[in-house]
Amino acid sequence: MNDPSGPDRPPAARPRVRSDLDGLPLFRGRAAQSGMIRLDCNESPLAPPAAVQAALTGAVQGLNRYPDNAAADLTARLAERHGVPPAALSLGPGSVGLCAQLIQIACAAGDEVLIPWRSFEVYPSLAGTAGAVVRRVPLTAGHALDLPAMAAAITDRTRLVFVCSPNNPTGTSVSRADVERFLAAVPPDVLVVLDEAYAEFTGRQADPLDGFALVREQLRQGRTNVVALRTFSKAYGLAGLRIGYCLSAPPVAELLGRVAVPYAVGTLAQRAAAAALECEPEVRERCRHLVEERERVRAALLDSGWDVPVSGANFLWLPAGPAAEPLAAHCREQRILVKAFVGEGVRVTVGTAAENDAFLAAASRFARTEAAAPVRSAALG
Repeated sequence: MNDPSGPDRPPAARPRVRSDLDGLPLFRGRAAQSGMIRLDCNESPLAPPAAVQAALTGAVQGLNRYPDNAAADLTARLAERHGVPPAALSLGPGSVGLCAQLIQIACAAGDEVLIPWRSFEVYPSLAGTAGAVVRRVPLTAGHALDLPAMAAAITDRTRLVFVCSPNNPTGTSVSRADVERFLAAVPPDVLVVLDEAYAEFTGRQADPLDGFALVREQLRQGRTNVVALRTFSKAYGLAGLRIGYCLSAPPVAELLGRVAVPYAVGTLAQRAAAAALECEPEVRERCRHLVEERERVRAALLDSGWDVPVSGANFLWLPAGPAAEPLAAHCREQRILVKAFVGEGVRVTVGTAAENDAFLAAASRFARTEAAAPVRSAALG
């Protein structure tokens, strides 16, 4: 008998998989590294509030049971907080999980997803996984979403549009008036997703967008193609538990439930989010502090000659062009992780005061190096 594992074994046939996935970027996240200042993933630098940690401890004994797939308790709390019916809310494994579900319910193969670019780096992969075609609309010279250009780019094949505000990675925000004008130009059969993962950090912006308030108003007017996303990952410090939520018309929420992975939002995530909602004053104070730190860091970078647009998020964008990778490498040498977008810029999360000071020192040293100066000057014009 021939040894099936021997040299005479015929080559194994490859399983039939989708060839169109070959070009999709692989999201790797951050490799575990000890002793580094982590300013690359837009996380909160603070552990969850004590009440949230206590809720997690109390929930551990029930982990032998499946979570509540309807997340009834948390959904009821969110519905009360936002003044909407529970049937209009959907929960998912982070807001990014809900982005994937929204694409699934809106797009078949060949349909178009319209996105600003640069924006959240996962949008193209999520659309490509569904077989949809991604159309990118460039940002303005000020690194903001160009909503008029996005409206003009909608075709009869467009099924979904992402409006990320504050925009990741540039931090720029759109106003409510701008979004209302945009929605007036969007056909009612195109789904518009207001992705507000960083809404709690906008501060005192003039005419700020509140996507949840806008969706409520749209629903009262009978318009059902606008949805808003929020997350517990950023302001609430629950990035490790993966829980986000979506406000939409109830028929849209029902479809989201149909394509959801069963039990995707775990028991610990539900309990932690419910407890976090009870810590709203503490969360608001944390956000206020991070906004103050963000403005302090931006002012220092501007004083050093860096081009840094106004941010409404918990991070800052340095449009460094070809200097992006050298700057990130320089920071890594100083034990600081930042997020480089090749040939475009560097995104820096706001950390603790000490972490921010370490980054400012590294950025200042980079700006003073003779090797970096001509590259940086070309990048900044």
